[in-house]
Amino acid sequence: MNFSPLYKKAMKLEFLTKQEGLDLYLNAPTQELMSLANVLRNMHTREGIVSWQIDRNVNISNICYSQCKFCNFYRKPGSEDAYVTSFKEYKEKIEELFDHGGNQILLQGGLNQKMGLDFYTRLFKELKKSFPELKLHALGPPEIVHLAKLEKVTYKEVLEALIDSGLDSLPGAGAEILCDRVRTIVSPLKANTEEWLNVMREAHKLNIPSSATMMFGHVETKEERINHLIRIREVQSEKPVNNYGFLAFIPWPFQDMETQLQKEMGVFNKVRSEEYIRMIAISRILLPNIKNIQASWLTVGKETAQICLHSGANDFGSIMIEENVVSSAGAQYKFDAAGITSAIREAGFQPRLRNQKYEYLEIPEILKKEGIS
Repeated sequence: MNFSPLYKKAMKLEFLTKQEGLDLYLNAPTQELMSLANVLRNMHTREGIVSWQIDRNVNISNICYSQCKFCNFYRKPGSEDAYVTSFKEYKEKIEELFDHGGNQILLQGGLNQKMGLDFYTRLFKELKKSFPELKLHALGPPEIVHLAKLEKVTYKEVLEALIDSGLDSLPGAGAEILCDRVRTIVSPLKANTEEWLNVMREAHKLNIPSSATMMFGHVETKEERINHLIRIREVQSEKPVNNYGFLAFIPWPFQDMETQLQKEMGVFNKVRSEEYIRMIAISRILLPNIKNIQASWLTVGKETAQICLHSGANDFGSIMIEENVVSSAGAQYKFDAAGITSAIREAGFQPRLRNQKYEYLEIPEILKKEGIS
């Protein structure tokens, strides 16, 4: 097949159709996809630069009624090991984060009927009062949908209340695959496709910096993967001019260890390095209106993630001082600041520390003393 017309169209930063994207994803040579995506990456971002971040994933609670079939982290109410994080624990975790040179927490807590909007607004205010420099990258569309239904208010009203309480940015959590056929199987009690997308539409109108994600490699088809990218692109194209919108797209493969999908349905993660690299590349090609593509070293490992930096990705994510959810399903890779910057340099790039708005930062003095630059 001759893909030159599609490559030329992509080089003009035009939107490829779903069928054109699927044709490339299924049939184009991997090296050609990588090369095209790398050129596009350099059109969108500073050539030779790979960004990274210091943050910590803190779980508000492990109690969640959603009970997604890919999640080993959640507990049902009344479970012996169910918990709600205390403020003392937040304080210890945040102080340790600051000691590592970071100032942001990814704060998520699942869907808990006993935690209404007032719980979150009080928590956010208390955290910001105690740590004024702290950035809250918090909750996600499923939690916004849950709170809106619980409080009988709109998504906009929930988001405005959270902003007033200290929310700085909204993660793209809970997207999985934006297809209700898939969601009915893997997360039937969580926000559906349109609910997820509509929360992001409201967030973009309110100019909340956000990201979009995709967890793939379970029960979805390749066509559904491509459609997921198209839906993300559509919402991004609707955002008000000059508003943040989706600052990044982050795909990662399903982690299967001891999950319900594995044990009850025999679903295993079959995504290997080449398929992940192709996903990174096609994401860059089909998302010309999203500037940053992140390689998930946490789920695919250092070497594959490094190759992705030559295949469309320009961001290496965070050192993640703490991460519980994906790790509980088998992700075992770890990085500290020295390791992540070394990995970026090994791949032939210059590491640049960033914040959630993808603004470059100076290396904190505490890390300079450790020889990190």
